[in-house]
Amino acid sequence: MTYVVTEACVKCKYTDCVDVCPVDCFREGPNFLVIDPDECIDCTLCVAECPVEAIYAEDDVPAGQEVYTELNAVLSKHPNWTPIVEKKDPLPDHADWSSVKDKLQYLDRNGA
Repeated sequence: MTYVVTEACVKCKYTDCVDVCPVDCFREGPNFLVIDPDECIDCTLCVAECPVEAIYAEDDVPAGQEVYTELNAVLSKHPNWTPIVEKKDPLPDHADWSSVKDKLQYLDRNGA
């Protein structure tokens, strides 16, 4: 089992989670983070650090957000989605997006 970053992260991109990851399994895209399932060691440390509760165990991903499990796996291998190992500021308009639902359409799948 791995952990999955879900919709709440889209257009927010808080990075509190990367500071506690002992194996540097997070990858950064333009407006979203993903967890590389091949690197994740299921330590759970990142879950409590996410201020928008976007990280779930693979078996606990909320109904309707199952697509994020595959997105994490695919985007973590995208050549422009690079490892992120240090906390950065969230996106400038993160507060406007933190409670928005159905944000999949806003996920930028390309690289920065």
